[in-house]
Amino acid sequence: MSDPESPVSAWLRKAEHDVLNIENNLAAKEIPWDTICFHAQQAAEKLLKAFLIAQGQDIQRTHDLVAILSECVKISPGLAHLENDCRNLTYFAVSGRYPDDVFEPEEQDGRNMVEALHRLRSILLLLLTNR
Repeated sequence: MSDPESPVSAWLRKAEHDVLNIENNLAAKEIPWDTICFHAQQAAEKLLKAFLIAQGQDIQRTHDLVAILSECVKISPGLAHLENDCRNLTYFAVSGRYPDDVFEPEEQDGRNMVEALHRLRSILLLLLTNR
């Protein structure tokens, strides 16, 4: 019988699924930039929540990465420099996901959000592996 997965590992696994979705879509012939942006936001959200859970904190039911980051900064003030990335990623939690939205992400938007995710991801994974 296998050991049950820890809550932190479960959140990290789900974040990696979002990253895999991004990588698969970036390799596609036709790239859905709205999907890339959405999954970048989702992966970042799950990584931030994994960090809070690892610290024994409760997590908010929100997609607002700035609000989640503010809780992380209380624990690790050095994360504050990620606020701009979190603000930009938060915009894609809903925007561009539905045909009636006025904003349709373009390639540069998608690439910028992937870069923002990678900055956040590398820092949080380092913190999580050094705990």
